[in-house]
Amino acid sequence: MAMGSIALVVGGYLLGALPFTVALAIACGLEPAAEPDLHIALWRRVGRLVAAVATVVEISKGAFPVLVGFGFGLPVGVVALSGVAAVAGQMWPPLRGHGEKGNSTGIGVLITLLLLYRAYLPLVSLVFFATGAALRCVTLAADRRSEGGADHPLAYALPLGMLLGFGVAPLVCWLTGEPQGLGVGLLLLFVLIVVRRLTAGVWLDLSVGAKVAPVLLRRLLFDESLTGRG
Repeated sequence: MAMGSIALVVGGYLLGALPFTVALAIACGLEPAAEPDLHIALWRRVGRLVAAVATVVEISKGAFPVLVGFGFGLPVGVVALSGVAAVAGQMWPPLRGHGEKGNSTGIGVLITLLLLYRAYLPLVSLVFFATGAALRCVTLAADRRSEGGADHPLAYALPLGMLLGFGVAPLVCWLTGEPQGLGVGLLLLFVLIVVRRLTAGVWLDLSVGAKVAPVLLRRLLFDESLTGRG
């Protein structure tokens, strides 16, 4: 059992680290290091279908280790940790410089865990994800019409919705008495999202002379870098 649990967690990390979206972006002529968000870049500059394929694959990377662990009857904490490891792999892969934000993979982990363990009330977090995504699509459509969609205030709805969604899920799990391993796993997932937002490329932001508190708050709420890096 112990070896199987370790193998599942390590396998989840390696699966998450597969740079599918990065490779797809390169194949489409994009420079990943120059794009703050590869999914948005694919949507804007390549096409909706390609962006949708990338999103589905990233969501599947989070769902797959959870399905495997559940299928083999491993403890819920181990199953949840395998999903968290997949998100960590996407954020901090062995090949430096190819990490991503982890939102899509994290959503795959969250939805799969909650459905498998029949924790339906925490699925209210999907409202935040869906609302943020819908509002972001509105701004992308405006951007295509050259109406300033990229700078529209609603563009911040997506990162804010993601933060709220990942934060609400473990809270509702705790309030509704769901299995401890499930709540802890989703809390770890939320912590990873926050840590990645606060740290990815932060030294570049601080190097331009900006104050620490506004930089960190901007990163936490809107997942936005002053320098456009990270």
